[in-house]
Amino acid sequence: MKILATIIINNYNYGRFLKDAVGSALNQTYRHTEVIVVDDGSTDNSREIIARYGDRIIPVLQENRGQASAFNAGFALSRGDVILFLDADDWLCPTAVEQAVNLFAEPGVAKVHWPLWIVDEHGRRTEKLIPGPYLPEGDLLEVVRRDGPWGYVTPPTSGNAWARRFLEQVIPVPEDAYKLCADAYLFALAPLFGRVKRVSEPQGFYRLHGQNRYRGQAFDEKLSGELWVYDQQCLALSKFFSDMGVEADPDKWKRNSWPHRLHQAIQEISAFVPPGDAFILVDGDLWGAPEVLAGRRRIPFLERDGQYWGPPADDDTAICELERLRRSGASFIVFAWPAFWWLDHYAGLHRHLRSAYRCALENDRLVVFDLRS
Repeated sequence: MKILATIIINNYNYGRFLKDAVGSALNQTYRHTEVIVVDDGSTDNSREIIARYGDRIIPVLQENRGQASAFNAGFALSRGDVILFLDADDWLCPTAVEQAVNLFAEPGVAKVHWPLWIVDEHGRRTEKLIPGPYLPEGDLLEVVRRDGPWGYVTPPTSGNAWARRFLEQVIPVPEDAYKLCADAYLFALAPLFGRVKRVSEPQGFYRLHGQNRYRGQAFDEKLSGELWVYDQQCLALSKFFSDMGVEADPDKWKRNSWPHRLHQAIQEISAFVPPGDAFILVDGDLWGAPEVLAGRRRIPFLERDGQYWGPPADDDTAICELERLRRSGASFIVFAWPAFWWLDHYAGLHRHLRSAYRCALENDRLVVFDLRS
């Protein structure tokens, strides 16, 4: 008996990309695949495009209620034992469903995932992968219990397939909590219901463009959204762990989480750096911080024309750059996790800072030196 798979495409005003997504779903090498397209109240030409496919797809046309609602509506009509949610601005490789179904043939698998090629607005491949070439697999329940919702690396929506038996136990996705990032709810819970398997080769394409509803947000808005979603994930995880009789520590998850640590670190920077002042931020360019952060001008280190260039070649280069930036108006230098390795790697720079300037703050998020004296 053949396993039936379902691809659920969630769409909101992505008419200009929708044909790529639907075409990739209809062109799977695994023929026992149904395609459902949920249009979440689009105001562009999306519904005209959907109508052209006739009975090749199952259309769901609803008022705009958010991504979680689209997931729930599509799943309610699905028949597949393997479910893929596909964002309408992405598309799949022809072998995506076949690769996933092969791995679901093993017992006890709740989730299969794969990396995605990053492409630009016009579909040109950048040779970069999201989230990267390595993805975890196996029994990840203890990892999630210990580290919380972001305890393991996972691709975004279009890089995953889910076992129906798992989804039936956790859907509906809470619609008020997940207007965006509905996939985060599923990522957090999947390891509680079975093993995770990976396909090593990329099986889809993740499109970056100006209309990405999440990635297009401003830094403050995105961080606020990540805090909200992370807390919602913690609530869901805590409930399911409690139902299973498994002890967990949501407060620890939050203390150690990226969005909570970043939020607290920004508050600490605001407390030490006066409004309007400039400070050097050593973060390995991983924070995604804007040029003006919390009303203070952020200077990357090293930098060229205000943009991060890379780490210094040696201690002498680092010290020269530090002093140049101090003379040009930088009041503080902030070493931020996860770039604390600088303090060990550039031991000469570290000694220079300790001997010449006051260390204003030192904790597991930041080491701050006052350059004004």
